[in-house]
Amino acid sequence: MKPTADLYDDHGEALQSCHTQFRNLGGRSAFEGQITTVKVFEDNVIVKQILAEEGAGRVLVVDGAGSLSAALMGDKMADLAAANGWEGVIINGAVRDVDALAGVDLGIKALGSNPRKSTKNGIGQRDVDVTFGGATFIPGQRLHSDNDGILTTRG
Repeated sequence: MKPTADLYDDHGEALQSCHTQFRNLGGRSAFEGQITTVKVFEDNVIVKQILAEEGAGRVLVVDGAGSLSAALMGDKMADLAAANGWEGVIINGAVRDVDALAGVDLGIKALGSNPRKSTKNGIGQRDVDVTFGGATFIPGQRLHSDNDGILTTRG
């Protein structure tokens, strides 16, 4: 995988750079893939349903509205994602089980952590454009992530 700084040097403004400062929490510090999105608020039912699917070549971008009040993913969901071949998960919100996440072969970025579980109402939207950190994540487009940040193509 080419570093995001080099990709930006090569493609400039054809790429969007997400300026949100996420924590790297998974076993992979660099990952890339086709974007799948979900928009939820403190409810992870749809997140889990998506991660139960075949994920080879895909990255799940979760817009949790930046809430740190409840975790949208923990070690069991991360293990599920890794087992199903997902490249990574970016969560604009919180996770839990941080020590265990570091041992999972999956790229994981989140704003922070909270041991509190999310609700289980199944409320949210899948495969919609989501925007945070000055970038819009569009299902089907390509995402690149490493220690420097997150890039995606412009819509």
